[in-house]
Amino acid sequence: MSVLGRLLRVIAVAALIVLLAVGIYRGIHTRIEAAANVKQATIDMSVPTVTVVHPKRGALQSEIALPGNVQPFTSSPIYARTSGYLKKWHVDIGGHVKAGDLLAEIDAPEVDRQLEQARADLKTAQANLKLAEITMNRDLGVMKDAISKQDLDNAIGTYEADKAVVESQNANVKHLEQLVAFERVYAPFDGVITARNTDIGALINAGNGGMSQQLFALAATSTLRVFVSVPQVYSRSAQPGVVARLTFAEYPGRVFTGKVVRNAEAIDPSMRTLLTEVDVDNARGDLLPGAFARVHLTLPSKAPSLVLPVNSLLFRAEGMQAGVVREDGSVQLMPLTIGKDYGTEVEVVSGLKESDDVIVNPPDSLATGMKVRIASAP
Repeated sequence: MSVLGRLLRVIAVAALIVLLAVGIYRGIHTRIEAAANVKQATIDMSVPTVTVVHPKRGALQSEIALPGNVQPFTSSPIYARTSGYLKKWHVDIGGHVKAGDLLAEIDAPEVDRQLEQARADLKTAQANLKLAEITMNRDLGVMKDAISKQDLDNAIGTYEADKAVVESQNANVKHLEQLVAFERVYAPFDGVITARNTDIGALINAGNGGMSQQLFALAATSTLRVFVSVPQVYSRSAQPGVVARLTFAEYPGRVFTGKVVRNAEAIDPSMRTLLTEVDVDNARGDLLPGAFARVHLTLPSKAPSLVLPVNSLLFRAEGMQAGVVREDGSVQLMPLTIGKDYGTEVEVVSGLKESDDVIVNPPDSLATGMKVRIASAP
C-alpha cells in the first residue's frame, strides 16, 4: 500500500473517531440538559400557583333594614276620679281632641249631697267661731281681776278649737268640690281617642272599694316613636342624629323620614341588641300607632375597614386568617378581625393592608413560609 493510501486511511479513522466523540458528547449533553430541564420542571411544579386579590376599601357608611314597632309619642289611659254613673260621653274612638276638651260627664248625686252638707257644716263652724271670738274679745277687754283666769282660758281655748273646726270643714269642702269637678272628665293633652270602654248609664268606679275602670285611651300621634332593636355589631353607630327612612306595607313606594333621638345605652343580654328610638313626624296623620315599619338606618362607620371576598378566608383553630404573599414569594398567614358580613364579602376591621396580595381559594395545607407563585392576570 502506498504512503498516500495509508495516510488517507489514518485520516478516515481519525475523522471517524472525531465524529464518534462528537456524537457521544452531544448525546451526553442532551441527556444532561434533559435531566436539568426535568429537575427544573419538578422544582417549578412543586411551587403552587395562586391567584391573589387586593382588599377593597370599605364604605364610609352602610345601610341596614330592621323591623320597627310604631308607638304614639305619649299614650295615657283616662280614669275617673269620682264614682257614679256615666251621664254623657262627648268623644268616640278616632276623635281628635285638644288639651282641656270635655270627654265625659259623670252623675254622682251622693258626692253632690256630701258637698252641700259640708258647706252647711262649714257655715255652722264659722258661726261658732264668730261667737267664740266675740266672747274671747269681751273677756280680754274687762278689767283685771274682774273675771277669773280659768274663764278667760276657757274663752281663748274655745276660740282656738272653733278656729280649727272651721279650717277642717273648709278643707273638707274643698276636697268635695274637687270630687264634684272630677265629674267632668277632660283631655290632659292633644291627641286622638284610641279606645272608649264605657257607655251612658254605666257604673263608674273610681277605685273606692274595687278596681277602677278605664274610660278612654288617649294617644298623641302628631309625632310617633319607632322602636328598633339594633344588632350589637352596629350599636356604636346608632347614635342620636342618624337619619332613618321608614317604609310601610300600606304605602308601597313611599318613604317617611325620621331621626334617631336616643338609645337605651345598654345591650339587651337576651337578644344582643340595642333598643333605639326613632322619632318621625306625623302631623298629617298618615301613620298609625301600633303599626309595623321597616326602618332603614344609614349608619356611619366608626373606623376605617377593608372588604375581602369570603373565599379568601381560612378557618383555623387559631381563628380567622388570610394568606398574604410577600415580595419574596413566601406566604404569611395573617390573623383577621371580622366586622360586618355582606354575604359574599366580609368587612375586615384589622389584620390587612390595602396593598396586600391576599390568596383566593387558599388550600388547607397553606402555611407560613411556604413558597408560591402568583398567577399572571389573564
